Amino acid sequence: MPFVSVTRLRLRLVRYLIPFLAHTVLSSLQARRSTGNLGLKLLRDANRTFWTLSIWQREEDMRSFMMSGAHRRAMPKLLNWCDEASVAHWSQESSRLPAWDQAHRNLVERGRPSKVRFPSSSHREFQIPKPHF
Repeated sequence: MPFVSVTRLRLRLVRYLIPFLAHTVLSSLQARRSTGNLGLKLLRDANRTFWTLSIWQREEDMRSFMMSGAHRRAMPKLLNWCDEASVAHWSQESSRLPAWDQAHRNLVERGRPSKVRFPSSSHREFQIPKPHF
């Protein structure tokens, strides 16, 4: 059964935008080339907020991607760069990427906050606005 991952990251300062985008490009190239990747979408939202949505053949494929290469090098930076970060995973019948509204719904219902050093009040209260797409 295909495995879906959605993340939402909000950069706390504009000065992190260029290095964040560089890591995003490298991580997305890695994901697209990774074993088991069935699809990937990125969304630039309002207020320095970015979403990723990926679908994998198996959870193990996603975890292998996550813990290697460019993505692994990017993850520690988010502790300082982001004031909001959240993630959700689920399995589904279809191998198609879900729509952004479904990804948001699953993030709110099934998701969890990721650790950040400078959490916003929205992060602390796990308030996740709908994406603007």
